[in-house]
Amino acid sequence: MRHNGPTPLDDFFFDLRGYLILENAVEPELLDDLNAAFDAFPELEPGQWWGNAQRRDYTSQTGFELHNCVEAGEPFEKLIDHPGWIDHVRRYCGEENSYVQGLFIDECIASIRTSGGHHPVHSGGYRGALRGAYGYKHGVFRCGQCNIIVALTDIGEGDGPTMVIPGSHKSNFPHPAAGDYARGDRMDHLPGAVPVYMNKGDALLFVDGLMHGGSSRTNPGERRITIYRYGPLWGATRFGYTYSDALLSRLTPERRKLLQPVPPLRPA
Repeated sequence: MRHNGPTPLDDFFFDLRGYLILENAVEPELLDDLNAAFDAFPELEPGQWWGNAQRRDYTSQTGFELHNCVEAGEPFEKLIDHPGWIDHVRRYCGEENSYVQGLFIDECIASIRTSGGHHPVHSGGYRGALRGAYGYKHGVFRCGQCNIIVALTDIGEGDGPTMVIPGSHKSNFPHPAAGDYARGDRMDHLPGAVPVYMNKGDALLFVDGLMHGGSSRTNPGERRITIYRYGPLWGATRFGYTYSDALLSRLTPERRKLLQPVPPLRPA
């Protein structure tokens, strides 16, 4: 498992391409625990809650997506500040050397995709939301959000790998062939898009402003991943999820601060 922080080569390729592959980011024992947790997920209908986690599929074709998955067991808690990537996201989206330095987890999702599933292309620098914007100025990165996708299964050809358009986080023009996200257009053959193949335990780090999506899975079986989205500590969860007192009370102070970086302030 890698523990080292970002290198100058990481910085170069992250700036150039908008993404990095962090090989062997997660140790085999934790991968086993995560897969066992996935095996124990109950059958849920879209929108149904399981404790303080909720099935909330982005589209009807993205597959099973359990949001607020840090509430789904200890293995997911270990990903909050995992050494395989935490120093990278601190550097790229943690407002380094500012008065609001620190991180916040915007979303955390456990995802299962089966044959036929995909995720339409979205994001990109052109008219992109500030929430996912890429920035580098005066020697520091200022990204609005960085995503970590952990492969819990090998993800190769036909497995529905994430696809990205390298460099599109800086684009000033719309992609003329990108189609319509609301219509669910697939990105399998989108000009400039490349699949990101990953071995079990690898992590894909990318700025959310990068054009990305999920290619069509054509193989049998399941593609299993977790998605943790990090941003500056002044952010808020995208859909308004909160965390249970039981979870917050058992977390380490470091992990709790990544979920609740600014505790509620009330009169004594």
